[in-house]
Amino acid sequence: MKSKSFFKSYFTVYLGCFLQAFAVNVILKPNNLTVGGFTGLSLALGSIVGVRFSIIYYILCLTTLIMAFRFLGREAGLKIIILSLTYPLILLVFDFLNFFTILLDDKLLACICYGVCAGIGMGLVLREGFSQGSSDTIARIVKKLLLPHMSLGNVLLGIDILVLLISGAVFGMEAVLYALVMQVVYAKVVDSILLWSGDPLVKVTVITSKTDEVKVYIKEVLQRGVSIGNNTDDFNSLQLKLISICSAKEAHAIKEHVARLDNEAFINMVPVTSVWGKGSGFQPLNQTKNNIK
Repeated sequence: MKSKSFFKSYFTVYLGCFLQAFAVNVILKPNNLTVGGFTGLSLALGSIVGVRFSIIYYILCLTTLIMAFRFLGREAGLKIIILSLTYPLILLVFDFLNFFTILLDDKLLACICYGVCAGIGMGLVLREGFSQGSSDTIARIVKKLLLPHMSLGNVLLGIDILVLLISGAVFGMEAVLYALVMQVVYAKVVDSILLWSGDPLVKVTVITSKTDEVKVYIKEVLQRGVSIGNNTDDFNSLQLKLISICSAKEAHAIKEHVARLDNEAFINMVPVTSVWGKGSGFQPLNQTKNNIK
């Protein structure tokens, strides 16, 4: 059963990678469009220096992988190592074999097609807890080294804006405007895939002597929020406890990590019916106004 789940997980991940590589080579490039992130940067640099974009993408991913191990630690590096090495290979295969292309007269329609296809692909990858080690990892490194007080989302937004400005200088501002449309479609599709993933949310409580190490793992590797509370045992000894809301899969990842650090720790996991707020799989906290007469 475990091997079946393992195969299903990796099949899903590489199906997602295949869909993204397909979207880039069959829809994005032939229609002279660009995007943010490593893909857009690779397309722009490839056009400037006359090198295949997929080779530049591979170099960027390898550089990011080395930086992740150096600045974010072994856990973060291991989390991206698989796709940092294999997804660019899939991209290379599509690029060199020159598969069929989809040319559309309406570029807006091409933007939507790319956003849906690539969004489904990335959603499948993220749903299985993997990362491709691209601009999101660079954003985490920049935040840690240079901008610790800025949110990760704002750092990532700044990186994407910088890439789009470079792309605008290469492909023209019209391509950048289309890229913004693609990003909206892409983000909505990714969110939809994650919300429909069926991975239930749980509340995890951890009592351990390695509080700081576990907190760093939850915040920086899983990128989940964590709260710290007090706990008193039967001997009136005050202990700290960590509380986090996450997916069941992430909860098991926390358990495995804690087990490596402290085999005397206590972990409790309970199902959560609904969670409102900011976070992957959470429902948006929309304010409603009641009319009182």
